[in-house]
Amino acid sequence: MDNRSHFNRRDFIKFVGLGVGALAVPTLVVAEADDGFIDLRATKTAKKLAGSQSAQSDLWLYNGTSPGPEIRVKQGQTVRVRFTNELDEPTSVHWHGIRIVNAMDGVPGLTQDAVGPGETFEYIFDVPDAGTFWYHAHNRSWEQVALGLYGPLIVEEADPVFDRSHDLILMIDDWRLDENGVFDFASLGFMGDWSHAGRLGGWLTVNGQSQPTIKLALGESYRLRLINAANARIMFIDPSVISAEVIAYDGFPFAEPRAPQTPYEALLPAQRMDLLVTPTEKAVARLNDLSDFALTAFAGRESLSIAVFDVVESSGTQKAAASTTLPMNPIAQPDLENAMSVSLNMEGGAMGRMGRMMHNGMMMGPREMRRTGQFWSFNGVANFGDKPLFEAKKGQTIVLTTDNQTGWPHGIHLHGHHFQIIEHNGKTPKHFDWRDTFTIERDEQVKIAFVADNPGNWLLHCHMLEHSAAGMKTWFKVI
Repeated sequence: MDNRSHFNRRDFIKFVGLGVGALAVPTLVVAEADDGFIDLRATKTAKKLAGSQSAQSDLWLYNGTSPGPEIRVKQGQTVRVRFTNELDEPTSVHWHGIRIVNAMDGVPGLTQDAVGPGETFEYIFDVPDAGTFWYHAHNRSWEQVALGLYGPLIVEEADPVFDRSHDLILMIDDWRLDENGVFDFASLGFMGDWSHAGRLGGWLTVNGQSQPTIKLALGESYRLRLINAANARIMFIDPSVISAEVIAYDGFPFAEPRAPQTPYEALLPAQRMDLLVTPTEKAVARLNDLSDFALTAFAGRESLSIAVFDVVESSGTQKAAASTTLPMNPIAQPDLENAMSVSLNMEGGAMGRMGRMMHNGMMMGPREMRRTGQFWSFNGVANFGDKPLFEAKKGQTIVLTTDNQTGWPHGIHLHGHHFQIIEHNGKTPKHFDWRDTFTIERDEQVKIAFVADNPGNWLLHCHMLEHSAAGMKTWFKVI
């Protein structure tokens, strides 16, 4: 990682003092619709990222807040958003993880034209699935998401399982700051990030604030919706520290709450993980220090605090969840016996198989890769090719086998569909969960299956945003 990003704990104390525990979890602004449309604006907004004593950073935000306003609807409802671009460059809004109509997916060059400066675009779509989703910019995402263009999209069950006081969003970001606690603009587009692990920072925020304290009532059950909005940071989380169970991934619930994997649950960039936590006297008493009742993200040798939980006596006046089992979303099961098989070979990047790759009709070697900023390829092609990776008829099952021949892990995201991982390095997984993003480590093979039942041209890409910009993306067609 570039040394300009070394903004650390000592810098934090310099800017905000030792009163970290006094910070309460920030309340998200809730989007409201006056005429049936939610007004969403991409704006330049000054914000202090590293506490009240730090200098301001000129960020790009939705409606001037970090994160953008919470959009919350019920399953089956229609979302209507009137988006206005007040930036100096084109942008768009992608509704991440929602299986919506193709024209509303928000991918410039594939599903719509980018929204130019001063222009407006209306997004109108139905939401078939209940769960934790989010929205973010999808033009120059490596830049625009890094600068703050994202927000939560929550789809409640028709009969919500948790009331609002027990349904908490933790939108986590990993910022790269300079020594003054200001967003590191100079490192945007750094080719070392594009060809290595992606843009990594060292400054975590939850709902725009670092190391907040979240109050939980003793004996009451809470749903914690974790959303990883970072450009490239894979966060390894141990929910067992707060005696939590995992109840959903990528918006799709499990049949029943599940104990965390050992030792950590991986939360990839763009992924969501819903936790069920019920602080009990036994769970709190087993810790020597109440500040240990916390969520921490691990990445290599780094340990980054997400949030501390302050457990207080229950007032008994707030309604806790009557049930902790979430209803399943309706989705078609893959027909493996009659599936189309597709292969996806991943190459390129530093310390991997750089080789040669095709880009815009030109065969490139290492020199051309550095010149164009295209370092990664799918099946030997960097960025979009003229032809789709595959073309499927509506309702056809696809089995996609991915081989990672690079030196780095990747988080592969499928637009417009959810899938099941059916094989990992030749082994069948214990659970066939529904995901929209999966991790694949170096020299691994992952096989996924899904029903291509959503017509249109759909994006398939690495959600390490610098990897995607540097060539690791393709598209497929459902007719």
